[in-house]
Amino acid sequence: MPGHIDPASEGPLYRQIAENLRQDILVGRLGPGDSLPSESSLMETYGSARGTVRQAIALLKSEGVLEVRRGRGAFVRARPRVRRLAYDRFSRVHRERGDSAFLAELKAQGQHPEVELIKVGTEKASSEVARRLGKRSGTKVVIRRRRYFADGHPIELATSYLPLKLVDGSPITDPNPGPGGIYARLEEMGYKLSRFTEEVTARMPLPDESRALMLSGGVPVIHLIRIAYDTEGIPVEVCDTVMAADSFILSYELPAT
Repeated sequence: MPGHIDPASEGPLYRQIAENLRQDILVGRLGPGDSLPSESSLMETYGSARGTVRQAIALLKSEGVLEVRRGRGAFVRARPRVRRLAYDRFSRVHRERGDSAFLAELKAQGQHPEVELIKVGTEKASSEVARRLGKRSGTKVVIRRRRYFADGHPIELATSYLPLKLVDGSPITDPNPGPGGIYARLEEMGYKLSRFTEEVTARMPLPDESRALMLSGGVPVIHLIRIAYDTEGIPVEVCDTVMAADSFILSYELPAT
């Protein structure tokens, strides 16, 4: 029986096919990890040419709905999204248990976290990083660049910048800063953290970001810049983070007063 196609629609046929498949996914007729019917089956269902079916599949792939595996066909994306709980992720209790925010978050959601250290070293701060740290442009900072994985798949890139004078000679300059991560080390050094600010924007990924995060075509990234402040109101870290938008749910709890 032909699929639901509106012959009076001005929209191209491949978009109607894509919308039908998208609805099948939304209502659960096709679940995470399920394979789409073959191209031949879709051609018969919709009475369309092979090129039209391929256009529909390409559109859904570009939206991050499908992933195409060479020689095997198209599949509904199966990876669960990480729910990033803004109200809880920097709770001191996680650091006291020896977990960084990312590790605590994924463990609580039953996913396996991994962190790859890409670079640790010193450099001169850019004017933007220096401004956010309340320092002069060119001030030396320690940088820590990481790539984060959930169940073996890369989902986030993050680079932390900390004033060199603040952390020089501490475990923060080592490849492994120890249990609880750099925030635990800062507090052990006497810089008790009081608050964090975050700026969140969305954009398309740069080529190197797309490769590092193994993004499907058309998938945007979330660009988040966080500043950590101690109890004196002094910024002690700037963290520049790029997150695969199709891998996260950002969850916020906001007071009404």
